[in-house]
Amino acid sequence: MKQNHCPAVTPQVVEVIQEASRLVGGSLNPGSSIDAILELLSTKLGLTRGRVVLSDPNSGLLRIRYSHDLSQAEIERGHYSIGEGITGRVMETGEIALIPDVSKEPSYVAHVSNIKTEQGSTIAYLAVPIMRDDTPVGVLAVYRLNTFLSDFDSDIYIIQIMASLIGQALHIHDLITCLKEENKALKSRKHEDNAVHGIIGKSANLRSSIEQARKAAVSQATVMLVGESGSGKERFARMIHLASERRDKPFVCINCAAIPESLLESELFGHEKGAFTGATTNRAGKFEIASGGTLFLDEIGDMPINLQAKLLRVLQERTVQRIGSNHEIAVDVRIITATNKRLEESVNSGSFRLDLFYRLNVIRISLPPLRERKDDIELLALYFLNRCNQLHRRNMMLNDAALAQLKQYEWPGNVRQLENVIERLVIMSDADLVTAYDVKSVLSEESGVAIENAKPNRAAAPEERPALTSPLDFMSRPYSKVNPDERDIIINALGKARGNKTLAARTLGMTARQLHYRLNKLCIEA
Repeated sequence: MKQNHCPAVTPQVVEVIQEASRLVGGSLNPGSSIDAILELLSTKLGLTRGRVVLSDPNSGLLRIRYSHDLSQAEIERGHYSIGEGITGRVMETGEIALIPDVSKEPSYVAHVSNIKTEQGSTIAYLAVPIMRDDTPVGVLAVYRLNTFLSDFDSDIYIIQIMASLIGQALHIHDLITCLKEENKALKSRKHEDNAVHGIIGKSANLRSSIEQARKAAVSQATVMLVGESGSGKERFARMIHLASERRDKPFVCINCAAIPESLLESELFGHEKGAFTGATTNRAGKFEIASGGTLFLDEIGDMPINLQAKLLRVLQERTVQRIGSNHEIAVDVRIITATNKRLEESVNSGSFRLDLFYRLNVIRISLPPLRERKDDIELLALYFLNRCNQLHRRNMMLNDAALAQLKQYEWPGNVRQLENVIERLVIMSDADLVTAYDVKSVLSEESGVAIENAKPNRAAAPEERPALTSPLDFMSRPYSKVNPDERDIIINALGKARGNKTLAARTLGMTARQLHYRLNKLCIEA
């Protein structure tokens, strides 16, 4: 039913409208003003048991947020899906609902009150949408008892006006909330200004890592950064470079896992013209380019074993030799490496050289995952929100419930994942205020991602290496002295495996690389 004309307005109605307007204009607290309006409707006009139903940001359900003369149990029962019952349909369509006798209306859902317990011969239910920008944001609903005495046109008229005033009160509250969130964003910018080379956070474990990096920066020692993917290893490497005496020289990055093995050697050490097919010019490698500055080797644990030997030589001799050249080129490079693996395990399995490990593991800095620095999530979220707002020309805010939802998440992808989630919220959200429901919806899409190595990403110190227990465990040290007695054991394993080296290695409890190492040392042809 839609109201198309203005009914006769009694002095009592005028008095209620004036008092309700005064309540909304005189308070910044929507709760007190809305509760008082609902009481006015009941005591002055006989429109009883009023309730304001709003969308729950956590569940998306419609729930009673404000009410008059309803028990706590009735309030808790008052929840609806969009489109459910009369209330849900008003929210869905934005149309007025008038049910003259709820006992005869099959679509009436008695979540709140059992109509049989109400006094009076007939009970009417009136519900109007609370609108904002032509969109329903809530529902104002009341009961009218003894409906044979009622003028429904007048009732609808007055509750439409009350719904408009309540909508204003809610809008003022949202504006105040946005101002508070903007103030938080400004505070986050202050933290950003005080951040160390763009590393934002105040948690104790992060500050401990920053302090270690500061101490490392004043030295020339190699640094190994250990942490999960997305925890900020490259940013820490840049911080160390910028805080060092090499700050005015190049900072060069290379990801050892992202470049095919056939190209990685050329990338690192360079090549001469004609050294291989496609080498049409001389090319300097990353070591030469970074000379005088810092070379950051990310995912060092994925460097092929044959290149590890060449890297070790560069660290020892401070010279590089391009592919296809016989000339040594002196380089002065500070090395910073990063890994999300336990390199001790890689050493034990034979995929990483022990001597290179000790060369690189001079200063070791562990970076905490985001789930262990919950206090930093809000700062980071507001920082990314401000940056994404500028990038995408939005003016989004996160309410307290949304921030709480972000803090509860485990963040397997760490800071990088948080940044992506915030950007998705900024781009995809229709409203300017992001709620917990919005955050939960986005995070549900991330649910298939498990926490990567929940414990192991902080590589154990060398002395924490597990003890050797198997009779063949002496073989797990790939560069220890090879015992000639191993020869018969290996030949026997190869025979049983019919020459299959992978199967033989598995039988011996070692990796294929360890087996090849021993085949070469013991001159076993297979």
